[in-house]
Amino acid sequence: MEAEDQKAGERRVRALLVGPLVRRGLGKPAHLTKDQFEAMQEDLCQRLAYMAPDMLAALEEHAAASPSGKDKDRFPIGNQILEWAAQFQPPEESASPLMRAVFAHRLGRDAMAEGWAPELLFHLRRVRRWPGAFEIRKMTEEGRALATRLADIEMRLARDGEVRNDEAEFRARRRAALERCAAISAAVAA
Repeated sequence: MEAEDQKAGERRVRALLVGPLVRRGLGKPAHLTKDQFEAMQEDLCQRLAYMAPDMLAALEEHAAASPSGKDKDRFPIGNQILEWAAQFQPPEESASPLMRAVFAHRLGRDAMAEGWAPELLFHLRRVRRWPGAFEIRKMTEEGRALATRLADIEMRLARDGEVRNDEAEFRARRRAALERCAAISAAVAA
């Protein structure tokens, strides 16, 4: 996102999400200082600058209906708002710092080499945490099965010149996901 677009997005988040929540009377969470609350709001504005105005309005409505605090009169914490935002409008396709770190690590290189990188990318977008051993094993198994399916489709396409529509759609989605992962890997390698 260009710097000018980022600033415009931050102003939009402040106008359509943060401002209305404050005007509704939601105060700072009790465990935060005033400076921490302002920093949380600033961070939300920066992280949610990608969101469309209608999605921000929907997010504001949802956040206003889900206040925090004992008396339900507190601004929801930033992590909760970010989780809701990802449900309303997932972040842009650009790689987050976590994604870049994982794909720079041996884990990401192994996922690329073994064909389960799309499952790793999906996990990182959904969970937003470094995967544990159980999650890695599950992603590896699923990724290997899907890589085998893709190889089978590719082989039949090369041999017969056509495949069923659902297989062609799977092939296009899988190849696009592999290309996104390769782009992230290339970016962190550069």
